[in-house]
Amino acid sequence: MKYNISQGKLSVAQKLLLLLSAIGLVFVLILPLWRIELAAPQYPEGLVLTMYPHKLAGDVDIINGLNHYIGMKTLHTPDFLEFSVLPYIIGFFIACCILVALTNRQKYLRWLVIGFILFGIIAMVDFYRWNYAYGHNLNPNAAIQVPGMSYQPPLIGYKKLLNFGAYSIPDKGGWIFIGSGILLLMAMLLPTFSSKKHVQV
Repeated sequence: MKYNISQGKLSVAQKLLLLLSAIGLVFVLILPLWRIELAAPQYPEGLVLTMYPHKLAGDVDIINGLNHYIGMKTLHTPDFLEFSVLPYIIGFFIACCILVALTNRQKYLRWLVIGFILFGIIAMVDFYRWNYAYGHNLNPNAAIQVPGMSYQPPLIGYKKLLNFGAYSIPDKGGWIFIGSGILLLMAMLLPTFSSKKHVQV
């Protein structure tokens, strides 16, 4: 007899993973998503730019002062549409996790996972575009000018910018967001792994 995957219904384990993912995304709403750390000899304690879903935080004023000298546009939360819409997008995925668990259908879970992955890709592309624009669109009348130099922070990882070392890494909320995505992917793949444990007779 061939094992059948519950006629398109979600298992209890899948529903639990969906709810855990939703709970994780609730914390994402209130925790910092990403951080850019700047290290230089004149700032031995370091500078940090922190990005929440709804605002910029950290040493924004000091970084803006440095940006002004090299011709970079200063950073202000109202200038970014992303901070207005991101909390609603995260809220949408929280609601989707709960609704998929309630509707109890495998096909809705697959659509949720696809949507979540696509959003993650779009978000990283937008972040790269944001970094590129701020690092390359420099004021030609800036006090400090280095011919051929741009100041684009790394998308992720380390990059040397003049005498500053810039580290771009997920913050607490970013890691939880990634974890929530992994939980959703595990939920989607769970029936496949379960079916392999059953041998046709």
